[in-house]
Amino acid sequence: MAKIDKDAVNDIVSALRKIEYGSLVITVHDGEVTQIDTTEKKRYKVEGKKRKAQ
Repeated sequence: MAKIDKDAVNDIVSALRKIEYGSLVITVHDGEVTQIDTTEKKRYKVEGKKRKAQ
């Protein structure tokens, strides 16, 4: 088992706290975190279409 860098752990936790909707991908090579990717989604409420009165 590889030693985990404290900076990487702090960055992962920080990214998790910032995301409301999305994903976090942690890339590991040779037992070490080499990359952290975040994808954040913004959600908007969509109002339904108004129907014409008959």
